[in-house]
Amino acid sequence: MAGSKALWFLTGLGIGAAVGLLYAPLSGEDTRDLISRKAGEGRDLVSRKSNELRQQVTDIADRGRQAVNRQVDQFQAAVDAGKQAYREASGSPESGS
Repeated sequence: MAGSKALWFLTGLGIGAAVGLLYAPLSGEDTRDLISRKAGEGRDLVSRKSNELRQQVTDIADRGRQAVNRQVDQFQAAVDAGKQAYREASGSPESGS
């Protein structure tokens, strides 16, 4: 929901800026140059933000993967401990399997 609101805000901001530039007291060529320059800046901003977001998603995925691996290791250790305890309680010789 917050992402949607931010998208609408940025869309409105862009439209407002475009309308403001169109009614600006600059010559047509100057206005087109300004629009072109601002569009390039906007493109760079979107590219930079998407790269930052991609990095954040990668970091979160890596942390999640590490947490899952820790849980799997802990579970395997508990299973191994349970097997060992069973062997000791039942008096079975260690079988290594």
